[in-house]
Amino acid sequence: MKLSVIIPAYNLEKYISECLLGVLEQVTSFSFEVICIDDCSSDGTWGLLEKHSKEYTNLKVIKNSSNLGLAKTQKELLQLVTGEYIAYLDGDDVALPGKLQALVDYMDDNTSCALAYHEAEVFDSDTGETLGLYSKGFYNAKYVPQRATVEHLIKYGCFANASSIIFRGHENLMNAIEENCKIILDYPWHILNVLHIGGTVDFIDKVYGRYRIHNQSFGGQTRKNPDRRVQSMNDQILAVNNASKFGVVQEVIDKGIAHHQFATALYFLKLRDFERFQQYIEPVGLQEVFFDKRHTFAFANREHPELVLQKLFPEIMGDNNV
Repeated sequence: MKLSVIIPAYNLEKYISECLLGVLEQVTSFSFEVICIDDCSSDGTWGLLEKHSKEYTNLKVIKNSSNLGLAKTQKELLQLVTGEYIAYLDGDDVALPGKLQALVDYMDDNTSCALAYHEAEVFDSDTGETLGLYSKGFYNAKYVPQRATVEHLIKYGCFANASSIIFRGHENLMNAIEENCKIILDYPWHILNVLHIGGTVDFIDKVYGRYRIHNQSFGGQTRKNPDRRVQSMNDQILAVNNASKFGVVQEVIDKGIAHHQFATALYFLKLRDFERFQQYIEPVGLQEVFFDKRHTFAFANREHPELVLQKLFPEIMGDNNV
């Protein structure tokens, strides 16, 4: 088997058919399998999985008898794969024609690549409107080369859309899932996969997928509950610290931690939650590691958050000349 595509699903009755059919109807020059696990949904997700499994012989579907959560479900999925390569897709996202062939061709042609990812459109589920590009629109995109390394992931965050990735199978698949993370699972997974495999993290600059934004998506839930943003930061820092077990130098890890703390501080700054802005704008460690000059400026002026807001986000203040 050349490729295994794994898809977790939970209460995705509205989206799972579009997701599955986008993959199953792909035309490829190789054999591939699609494995989907329903994590004990309470809606009609399982009925749709059963229906599609009768229509496509390369689709394997399983239903958990109880809700296990994403981390354990991903481990279940990984235990079932037989492909040389593994691709991942969230059950509410959309694969576009040519995706699988492009990913596999790239991995075949670039043997030093551990993990590749394609560009994805971000779209509003209710209106269908395209909101932008995931990777080129990533807030740290200017720091990320086409052929990146695990250090770029550590220092600059998750620039690959979760549903766009492919990576090489390896002997430590179960050890690459960080079950201690409560919200963010793709970022630690990418870091650990690349560290176990060894190799680069490469960008395929063509749109082969669509990333759906809706009320129950990660972004939608975080907008409704800022406490999730703090937990997300804690998950990201855990992911970064995991790299120390593989010999990644502390300077790189500290830079990654500084980035995630700074990003969290800015999140609360824009919400005008100045108390939590001041809490997370602190530098990292005794050496006072900052992510960039903006971080240094924000820390130096942390007692004057309105000034920081005006300097870093003039559009919010209604003055684009600052």
